[in-house]
Amino acid sequence: MPSNAPLVFSNIAPEQFARLAQRAAGAGIIMSGDAGTASSFGVEVSWNYSASTHQLTIQCLKTPSFIGPDRVNAQIQKLVQDTVA
Repeated sequence: MPSNAPLVFSNIAPEQFARLAQRAAGAGIIMSGDAGTASSFGVEVSWNYSASTHQLTIQCLKTPSFIGPDRVNAQIQKLVQDTVA
């Protein structure tokens, strides 16, 4: 799987998505709305959340040369897992 492939998370309730957006803001990524793009410190991500299907898709679009997409994806996965647990 390419390192910049979208990460798809299922069973994300709207209140969990709201908590995730708050936690992402703490890391410098402002997730405003159900879909969009945001960047911080050279990392750019896009997201799309469907409240009706409870599915969240996040994709790492860009990273600085010293941080690979694999590392960003691992941090995204941990953030989502910690938030919905």
